[in-house]
Amino acid sequence: MTSTGTELADLAREAGTTFILALFVDLRGKPCAKLVPVEAIDLLATEGVGFAGYAVGAMGQEPRDPDLMAIPDPSSFTPIPFIKEGLALVHCDPHVEGKPWPYAPRVILKSLIARAAEAGFEPWVGAEVEYFLLTRNPDGSLATADTADTAAQPCYDARGVTRMYDHLTTISTAMNQLGWSNYANDHEDGNGQFEQNFQFAEALITADRVVTLRYLLSMIAAERGMIATFMPKPFADRTGSGLHLHLSLTSSGAAMFPGDEASDGHGLGLSSVAYSFIAGILDHACALQAVVGPTVNSYKRTGALTTTSGASWAPRLPTYGGNDRTHYIRVPDDQRIELRGGDGSANPYLAIAAALGAGLDGIARNLDPGPIGAVGEGSRPLPPTLLHAIDDMVGDDVITGVLDAVGDGVAEYFADLKRQEFFTYHGTVSPWEVEQYLTAF
Repeated sequence: MTSTGTELADLAREAGTTFILALFVDLRGKPCAKLVPVEAIDLLATEGVGFAGYAVGAMGQEPRDPDLMAIPDPSSFTPIPFIKEGLALVHCDPHVEGKPWPYAPRVILKSLIARAAEAGFEPWVGAEVEYFLLTRNPDGSLATADTADTAAQPCYDARGVTRMYDHLTTISTAMNQLGWSNYANDHEDGNGQFEQNFQFAEALITADRVVTLRYLLSMIAAERGMIATFMPKPFADRTGSGLHLHLSLTSSGAAMFPGDEASDGHGLGLSSVAYSFIAGILDHACALQAVVGPTVNSYKRTGALTTTSGASWAPRLPTYGGNDRTHYIRVPDDQRIELRGGDGSANPYLAIAAALGAGLDGIARNLDPGPIGAVGEGSRPLPPTLLHAIDDMVGDDVITGVLDAVGDGVAEYFADLKRQEFFTYHGTVSPWEVEQYLTAF
């Protein structure tokens, strides 16, 4: 048995694992897996498990192409007996013919982490996963799972949290059993909307945890007859669901974002490295949105002017500021920045990789973000639609360079996927159009 196989086998034995989900996501974020019995763990560890890449989805393959081989990362081994007794999952890196596959999101993020290391940095990330708990009415329309959740301003409502106690505590207990340090569970701004927070970690670990948490939320909600959705804007009149990313850098273990008063040009307590990182993200914000807001529905969230609660909580301009949630980048303290442009449909590997690439570009170019709250010279509002965002992305060498970090062609493939998605949506006739135009002429 190989050292990797021994490590994975030891982890499985210690956890009492009998079956392992060998899991990865495609470019759209779809979780894909095969269920592997523990008796085949050495084969899984040494050769991986094979997938027909075209059948997987958005992975850059045609039916004629050779198998994707999902190679497990033992460090990501996660026992999940609260889903099924004896079950665990392990995150995998897809390979083709022995080489990491350029279209694999986890492979792309690992490449950006290596690029950061070459520049002398280690990236750290925290993620806020927002979601709705829903059911379907007999006519197929969506309804809030908690029928009593009807308040005009339900955010932080103690009664709403208590009514969902069983669901929230099951997820919280699972996160803490896994060592993620869940520290808060709250009702968010929309009826039926929740958020459950866990501590920040190294970039790859956090991305893995976001994928794992979405899976856990979906499965545990389904057991209670609910739908957990990460759709950015399932209701036109309610707040959308974000995937806010808290980003920071260290260098040889030393925090790089705190600054001193003498050298702080913008009054937020940050270093010049942090301000340049912010400036890089702002400079590429419009192109970045194609990755952190990658669906048609994403732009219903960032385009919202208000909601029934009184605020959309989604940025419309590429600005930054202090502890102010109206900005694209919020700076809550001198340890981190919060990127608020991403939403629940974002692929966490790609979103973190793209934000990291943009920030590193700002550091490399020694950019300055300008005055707090100001839209930079030459900047525009965030893209109004997915199509606009893709056009911005294909014209941005830094963001396309992130997607092409392991091999050329990924950015073009991603752009084509998303253009097709937009035009498929654009080709449908909505109830709004029927209502507006049926007898208008």
